Amino acid sequence: MTNTFVHHLQHHDGVLRVPRAGAVVWDDEELHVAAHRADPEGYALSALAPGALAGQRARILLRLLTASWAGIEPGTRDTLNRVTRVLALGLPPADVLTVLLAARRRRANHKHVTRTTLAVLFEHPHAAELIRARRGMAVDCFEHALGKATARGRYAAGGVAALYEPAGTAVLAPPPATLDLDLAGERPGTVTATNRGDLAATLVHALRGGPSAELEAAADGYARALTDGMPRYGGRIALVVDASASMRGYGNREWAVMSQVAALRMVLDRLCERLVVVQAGGLPDGRPGGHTDLAGAVLDAVAHEPDVVAVASDGYENVYPGDLARVAAALPGAGVRAPVVFCQAAFGRADDLSLRRAADGLPLRTFWHSADLAALVLWMLSHVDGAEAGRWIGRELRRRLDVLEVQLR
Repeated sequence: MTNTFVHHLQHHDGVLRVPRAGAVVWDDEELHVAAHRADPEGYALSALAPGALAGQRARILLRLLTASWAGIEPGTRDTLNRVTRVLALGLPPADVLTVLLAARRRRANHKHVTRTTLAVLFEHPHAAELIRARRGMAVDCFEHALGKATARGRYAAGGVAALYEPAGTAVLAPPPATLDLDLAGERPGTVTATNRGDLAATLVHALRGGPSAELEAAADGYARALTDGMPRYGGRIALVVDASASMRGYGNREWAVMSQVAALRMVLDRLCERLVVVQAGGLPDGRPGGHTDLAGAVLDAVAHEPDVVAVASDGYENVYPGDLARVAAALPGAGVRAPVVFCQAAFGRADDLSLRRAADGLPLRTFWHSADLAALVLWMLSHVDGAEAGRWIGRELRRRLDVLEVQLR
């Protein structure tokens, strides 16, 4: 699962169309076919990368259905079956029917197409609503899966009568998606400094009132809960922590972004065997203060020869503005192979970040809730070109697959 392909899944929002006549319209099919041929298991698991668009996940489902699984190792075949089922039952049902219709148009008659079609039509939690809303498409897919004669024979026997009931005149909307494939969790409608996840809230209280044994124990427990089951990374990560004055915030946002950066540090400390932390700014008592010299901190970080340098900051840079981007761009020419990524701490989903772009040209991901942290670490390591990072990503995506399967039960 390369970062380039995942970036494509997260940003290319083309349309998958199945016209009444003609070929299936799929503008990036060649890219998907190449990724699938190179690594079928990694390709399937990439559908579970946080932030992948629903349309791209539908394309992965279509490729998995239309491709032959002949000759694939049993372990890989099991993963393909599991991912296919999670996508078929977790994506928006209307998108899944479109995929099944595209598989019909491509004359894909594999057994995994039949299994998936029957699961969607008879095991989906909202199967009845889906059939009522898209009865014609449902019948087409059912008859393709079993063959028209067999399908209608089952109807005559009364086993699938709902599919062949007369359609009403009312226009019904298809049901919504069943699963949150990003595992993002519930988010508050109104954001405050203390409702952005239990770990961040505990750290806000500690920053407001000073450290205490009770708050430290609570924070450790919440960090343990967030990382429970996640694999340990055996490589080295360098985390640049922005501790400048702006990280304190003000008013009802005071300590909000600082708490999220502190939460990220705690999570990485639990997941990474060799974590290096370099601080930019900060006062002698450990509180935020001073200027933001992120470029200098990055230079200190790369001296430790990490696999990746993650800069965690609110995005303000007030010492030589633009220096971070220039230094990061010059590092490969100096023989530094470690990628530099920017983890931007925000107060909430609606923050205007247009004036907080210290990282122009760098890979950037925003986080504002404790539930964002697992996905943030996965994104961070997806930029590392190394066997250890590849193994970690594979284990983490399989863990996410396990969680989604439990939610389907």
